[in-house]
Amino acid sequence: MRTICLYFEIHQIIHLKRYRFFDIGTNHYYYDDYTNETSINEVAERSYIPALSTLIEMVNKSNGAFKVALSISGVALEQLEIHAPAVIDLLHQLNDTGCCEFLAEPYSHGLSSLANEDCFKEEVMRQSAKMKQMFGKVPKVFRNSSLIYSDEIGETVAGMGFKGMLTEGAKHVLGWKSPHYVYHCALNQNLKLLLRDFKLSDDISLRFSNSEWSEYPLFADKYIAWINALPQEEQVINIFMELSALGVSQPLSSNILEFLKALPLCAQEKGITFSMPTEIITKLKSISQLDVTYPMSWTDEERDTSCWLGNVMQREAFNKLYSVAERVHLCDDRRIKQDWDYLQASNNFRFMTTKNNGLSFSRGIYESAYDAFTNYMNILGDFIKRVESLYPVDIDNEELNALLTTIKNQGDEIDELHREIEKLQTKLERKENISKNGRKGNKKPVVEAEEKCTTPSKKKVTK
Repeated sequence: MRTICLYFEIHQIIHLKRYRFFDIGTNHYYYDDYTNETSINEVAERSYIPALSTLIEMVNKSNGAFKVALSISGVALEQLEIHAPAVIDLLHQLNDTGCCEFLAEPYSHGLSSLANEDCFKEEVMRQSAKMKQMFGKVPKVFRNSSLIYSDEIGETVAGMGFKGMLTEGAKHVLGWKSPHYVYHCALNQNLKLLLRDFKLSDDISLRFSNSEWSEYPLFADKYIAWINALPQEEQVINIFMELSALGVSQPLSSNILEFLKALPLCAQEKGITFSMPTEIITKLKSISQLDVTYPMSWTDEERDTSCWLGNVMQREAFNKLYSVAERVHLCDDRRIKQDWDYLQASNNFRFMTTKNNGLSFSRGIYESAYDAFTNYMNILGDFIKRVESLYPVDIDNEELNALLTTIKNQGDEIDELHREIEKLQTKLERKENISKNGRKGNKKPVVEAEEKCTTPSKKKVTK
């Protein structure tokens, strides 16, 4: 039976403020709080709240036949908890339906998978713990920032225990193959891959309200007819996009939510179902491996990482940031940890791009790519100074790694001692319970013995 896997991403940019060279060393706060609050409230009002309400309505009206998956960065969850708690409430309602799966991703929505494996793993596990804390479910399927994937990244993700991963069905990788099958990682066949159908996804997220598009206006029955017309052996249709596409990229006045509401009924008429990622990777087998030597993503026409690392400025900023990754990993300062998350976000590097992709692109407060680079490097200069004040430059990476290993070993020893203490406490409690029960049990035989001794004497007296 053919099934649709519908997935939405939720991430919110942390806007940096104007930071001058002369602020380095004197001002350690880097963010535009007013812009951050107003922008997330605007997105929540225009997109997140009406879109999530619609998804909940679709699940209820279909009696659970409609299913969806969401991936939320840890940074976005922090901002939503502070500025838009109504969105968090709707996420809980959607979770309570049992028809929504939450996926794992890097906490910062950054590019750590391209730079530092330890940093990448720590981010993913922290975001997974956040999802477990908020929604009571440990994610089983992983999705990287902007669907970035390569064979090496897949092997790392499989090593973390994930059974599935979402990525892009890029033409330069697939060639003649179709994205409508389940594939697996070339370096670890235990990791199954679900590939995005970029045409069907972009028809909704990019082209839906474009009156110059040849298929405009797009109705649900036509859209489902396209899916139904695919070869019968192609069973999995993966439609992935940002949740902000519903209301921001495609305004609510375009009737985008009415189109979405009509999809389950039109799909049911054609015998097409909706499934969550875990259901698909559990039920279906992989048909072959997917070879991805160089990282790919869902961004721009090239479907690679050039929008973040395509020019000299971007690579300089990227390398400078991750040059202190080991030191930040050792650090316990909460402010530095939080700044690290916000500075890793991929949007910071996106603002520095010099590519012309033909789409409207906002740089926020920046006038040019060079302006974005200068502001970011000023902030990064102050951040690195703060990190180096805790771990001086004269300590090289080898010494830091040795120190990190020592700390890890000590932590493991402490954990082992805690386990032994718990075992001993359990044994002690058992012994105390046994001794208490023994003392209680000894009293009863004494009483019975006394009764046996007194009973015959009474009979003799009677005689």
